[in-house]
Amino acid sequence: MDAVFKALADPARRTLLDALRRKDGQTLQELTELLEMTRFGVMKHLGVLEDAGLVVTHKKGRFKYHYLNAVPLQQTIDRWIEPMRAKPAARAVLNLKSTLERTNSMTKPDFMMQTFIRCTQDALWDALSNPDSMAAYHFACDVAEGRAEEGQTIRFILPDGNPMLSQQVTKVEPKSRIETTFEPHFFGPEAPSSRMVYLIEPQGPACKLTIEHYDIPDGQEGVAEGWARLAASLKSWLETGKGMKSAMQWA
Repeated sequence: MDAVFKALADPARRTLLDALRRKDGQTLQELTELLEMTRFGVMKHLGVLEDAGLVVTHKKGRFKYHYLNAVPLQQTIDRWIEPMRAKPAARAVLNLKSTLERTNSMTKPDFMMQTFIRCTQDALWDALSNPDSMAAYHFACDVAEGRAEEGQTIRFILPDGNPMLSQQVTKVEPKSRIETTFEPHFFGPEAPSSRMVYLIEPQGPACKLTIEHYDIPDGQEGVAEGWARLAASLKSWLETGKGMKSAMQWA
């Protein structure tokens, strides 16, 4: 957490984070144009943000794209701010909308997030593929149906019995990768779907989880907040046995 506060202390780094909040997936050249400093200076600031986990990158060809990673910020909010809020239920509002799956290998993610979780690869895989586990940590839904197996449909059900989200599983690499569609029923029956990917990488006593979301329509950038809440609850559930449902109920 010290690294997060250090990274946020510099106004240039806050400018970079604000720029990525407005438009994720920017190159070094695009970010350099925002600041009156050299490319090397911007690279140094981005390095500090990466070390703090606030920025993650995706390399495609000769370009390197930078993404705001909200997980460390969400964990700071959960620890210092959320317990003092009068109505923590407000944090359950998800803004996740999309367009139908596009698998072109040259497509870069519209949104990308990483977090490190102290758990085994098997435990993280179970959490992302077992409906009972998914329901245990999901911040808004009490029921999940379907497993993360190719051809299956995963459904998340709200406490009032209405469906929140459906995901068609399109590709699975056991214990390392899950690709699905993202069909948000909370935007209505005609809401378009998008594509998302979970990536699992063992890192010694921990696992690195990367979340990639593709083809998010304009105006639906709020996906970052929803993913941050899900990742924070998943991390808490795997590391402590307790998710963050109690602080994330619907208003």
